[in-house]
Amino acid sequence: MQTVEDLKRKIESTEDLRSVVKTMKALAAVNIRQYERAVESLAEYNRTVEMGLQIALRGRSRVLARPAPRHTLGAIIFGSDQGMCGQLNDQIVSYALEVMGDLGFEEENRAVVALGERVAGRLEDAGQPVAEYFSVPRSVGGITPMVQELVLKIEAWGRERGIHHIYLFYSKHLSGASFRPHRVHLLPVDQEWLSDLEGQAWPSRGLPTFTMDWERLFSALIHQYLFVSLFRGFAESLASENASRLASMQGAEKNIEEWLGELNTQFHQKRQTSITEELLDIVAGFEALRE
Repeated sequence: MQTVEDLKRKIESTEDLRSVVKTMKALAAVNIRQYERAVESLAEYNRTVEMGLQIALRGRSRVLARPAPRHTLGAIIFGSDQGMCGQLNDQIVSYALEVMGDLGFEEENRAVVALGERVAGRLEDAGQPVAEYFSVPRSVGGITPMVQELVLKIEAWGRERGIHHIYLFYSKHLSGASFRPHRVHLLPVDQEWLSDLEGQAWPSRGLPTFTMDWERLFSALIHQYLFVSLFRGFAESLASENASRLASMQGAEKNIEEWLGELNTQFHQKRQTSITEELLDIVAGFEALRE
């Protein structure tokens, strides 16, 4: 049988939990906006890279049309290290495994890098070995060093293992607390995209030229393309993680409010019963003394 003191302690604990949930909601909302700004800031930089490629590719896009061997697929799957983010990791793992299967790459012909402890565990549970695991950065400032590591990893894949088909799988943030699984065919660079860039009209009358070695210039621009694509993958995934966490915290807050209402009702009923019993005891004592 719960006493008034027991109920009071439960109410205090539930109110503390509600405060924690509200704090997590606020942090998630702030983080979403932080990563949204990071994605927005990439747009102009990405446009600059595309304009550089447009100039470098004049009359050369067809020279690059060499089919890459399809022996092994390299997959970089973005997830989370922390929990309380709903179905984000389960969804991206299911999506990535489905796409890799549809592309015709068997498990033994996949090299998978997992970004996030949780997503690595989901992949292992699904029977997909993980070649390497990286922790997810905690802020926008931590994304650039991780991107640099991944670029080196991709270069090592091509040099040491002959892996030329690279896919990114991450959750793309839509709005508010919504997101969806997304994939990017990172390498080889889409030939149709390069041809479209070459054919676009230049925005001014003066057409830029370059004097440096073409291969060095093109390689530098592709490195920047890789940087933008990977940075966007991190920012979108982290925004989606916080969006999912925000949705989870909203559901948790609603449940806590309902439970707190029940506890307060029980507390008032118990307190009223206790007061009534004390008054009856006083009245009974008074009647006994008067007799």
